[in-house]
Amino acid sequence: MPIATPEVYNEMLDRAKAGKFAYPAINVTSSQTLHAALRGFAEAQSDGIIQISTGGAEFLGGQYSKDMVTGAVALAEFAHIVAAKYDITVALHTDHCPKDKLDAYVRPLIEVSAERVARGENPLFQSHMWDGSAETLTDNLAIGQELLAKAAAAKIILEVEITPTGGEEDGVSHEINDELYTSVDDAIRTAEALGLGEKGRYLLAASFGNVHGVYKPGNVVLRPELLKDLQAGVGEKFGKTSPFDFVFHGGSGSTAEEISTALDNGVVKMNLDTDTQYAFTRPVVDHMFRNYDGVLKVDGEVGTKSTYDPRTWGKLAEAGMAHRVTEACEALRSAGKKLK
Repeated sequence: MPIATPEVYNEMLDRAKAGKFAYPAINVTSSQTLHAALRGFAEAQSDGIIQISTGGAEFLGGQYSKDMVTGAVALAEFAHIVAAKYDITVALHTDHCPKDKLDAYVRPLIEVSAERVARGENPLFQSHMWDGSAETLTDNLAIGQELLAKAAAAKIILEVEITPTGGEEDGVSHEINDELYTSVDDAIRTAEALGLGEKGRYLLAASFGNVHGVYKPGNVVLRPELLKDLQAGVGEKFGKTSPFDFVFHGGSGSTAEEISTALDNGVVKMNLDTDTQYAFTRPVVDHMFRNYDGVLKVDGEVGTKSTYDPRTWGKLAEAGMAHRVTEACEALRSAGKKLK
């Protein structure tokens, strides 16, 4: 059962919450980056999450038609087959989806899974993300209520982002300023609108200074201790200890201490994209520089087929990205904790 059933996915998240660790959620854009993520998880003996953004799905759909649903469904179906060769369990997830792409991405993908569940099968994806951070919180939560109901009916978990993450990802951008911090009031309004599990399970991407992109440690002011305040504020009002399952967005460049504090305060999923993109590309660049006259037909020569064969540099790319995934598993304390 390498692709988690709805029941197993819930178990994975419960184990992470209780054990104060998180699953790396690795963005993929191809069959090769998928294999790199799976390999990294397997080498770390960690379960994990594979995710596809709108831009990644559009790329997977091919540059001729650029259809996001086709790209996402195709890779998910591929993952259901090839993941069987890895001795770990993974969940499939779709990353940031803003309001203007819901009808072309998340809503039809939920319908795909709803049709599968109606036939007695498991959903194709185990969770989807609604990114309403560019909307007012009132509108964000109203759409969240609609999507949560549909997701729950299809045995899918919803991820919601209620306040902005700084930087830019797939065309969604926010300034890096003092608004990148979720308040207790924001969290209470979320619990009032979406419930605390009784209306369907959801993951909460709260903001504590998170920024997408490449930043050195110290350049972004993260306050992961804020998550403890959100848990306490909502927990006190609703009589539930540690009510939220948090997601850590924009983690590139985070210190070990910041990650540790986030895990202690309820983070069960941390997204990795920027770092794994670099880890995939860096070995390819190194290979091309070292074999310049082999990968190019310089001065009318024929080059060296073995150097420009995509399998040659592709294997290096896969290994580089897989290594970065194993590092993430170690940092997030999920290494060695796969389901038995």
